[in-house]
Amino acid sequence: MEKTVYSYPLHPECPDVRRLADNPAEALLRAEADIVAAENAAETDRYRRLEELEEAQQDGRGVTRRTFVAGAAATATALATAQFVTTSASFAATKTGTLIHVFLYGGLDGLSLIAPNDDPVLDRARPDLLLPDDSLAVGRGFKLTSAFQPLEPWLRAGQLGFVPGVSDQRLSRSHFQAADACNLGGLPGETGGRGWLDSLVDVLGKGTAFRSVGIGSTLPRSLVGNNGAISLNSVGSLRLAGDDRYREATEKAIRGLFTGINHPVEESVHAGLGALATARKISAEPYRAAEGVEYRGVGFAFQQLAQLIKGGANVRVATVGMGGYDTHENQGTRDGGQLYRRLNELAAAMAAFFTDLGDRAADVTIMVSSEFGRRVASNSGGTDHGHGGVVTVLSGRKLAGSLLGTWNGLNTLDSGDVPEYNNMFNVYGSVAQGRFGLTNAEVDKIFPRMKYAPMKLYA
Repeated sequence: MEKTVYSYPLHPECPDVRRLADNPAEALLRAEADIVAAENAAETDRYRRLEELEEAQQDGRGVTRRTFVAGAAATATALATAQFVTTSASFAATKTGTLIHVFLYGGLDGLSLIAPNDDPVLDRARPDLLLPDDSLAVGRGFKLTSAFQPLEPWLRAGQLGFVPGVSDQRLSRSHFQAADACNLGGLPGETGGRGWLDSLVDVLGKGTAFRSVGIGSTLPRSLVGNNGAISLNSVGSLRLAGDDRYREATEKAIRGLFTGINHPVEESVHAGLGALATARKISAEPYRAAEGVEYRGVGFAFQQLAQLIKGGANVRVATVGMGGYDTHENQGTRDGGQLYRRLNELAAAMAAFFTDLGDRAADVTIMVSSEFGRRVASNSGGTDHGHGGVVTVLSGRKLAGSLLGTWNGLNTLDSGDVPEYNNMFNVYGSVAQGRFGLTNAEVDKIFPRMKYAPMKLYA
């Protein structure tokens, strides 16, 4: 049966259009895609006839293939090439592994996570917020809150480490300013408003549509930039809007409309459709975690990442955000305290995630940070905004120790704060460098306005 080719103007009440879908928007989209497909087919046929004419004209007169390709009608002939380039680039060889940045919004009190043993400064400044005797032993005379008990196997295996005294001179005590700088890798004027993880994706090279993923309803600033990161609440939620009965035809129509147009949007559209297909395949069956693994609370975000990684989505960088760390009161270092509960929930989620990944965890690193630390002195059971926070690293690769970086004690405070012994962006860069095997020059591209000083974080 000969296919109907519609003529402009299109109208949703046209019978030929209405029969394509119940939804008028989808019907119009598919009708227009039919028109474009027919035009492309006509141009392809014309090109074939011109080739035949060229072969017949041995004296060189007439329209040749070279002059034809140079013309406007060459758009249609670019179809196969454009698809090939997009596909091959998406699966080109890239640096392997996955880096997940967990950002704790509100300002984590690092001294309630790890702290030096029997420190006289802490005894005087925060007697109500000292880590108790049941804390876990960490290297170099530090102890770790028992809220992190779920991660003790990785601590003993040398795969869990902490960097104390982390800050940057550009961070203020404002949540908004500090979080913005942490996600951008510097001040907005220094980075052009581009996230540091998006710059990292550039260094890692081409990949699939899932190479950068933010778990949540909005894309974090760290992923904003040039690489089209995906933001999602769940793998199953990534789907094309519209009537399920016509979804396959609608996707085909969109692909047809944005193929061979020689425009950056073409690659974005094809990557998006590829992401939809991958998500549909991965979520076709209910997700089953490894035996004994149960995700709760924030663990649901990690479950989505486990589903993507185990499903072969080739995630390179990902983010998870957690709020509730602005602890001005009822902070607590024992079970029942507000901060203790939050840290325990985080530790349980990370432990479930690494257990669920199994052997795949060898290629994954989680970095946990916050916009700033808190003041050393307590204030009515809580703490005020400060500096000198802690970065936590959980890696499938063995670390250089459980306490990492420089630590010169608390004898000299910085306006009541833990001093900056380790620059935040040197820590970020060193975590990424060790995960992906980057050179110093490649890290410089991620943080172009600072002089990168690598740190020994991995064994």
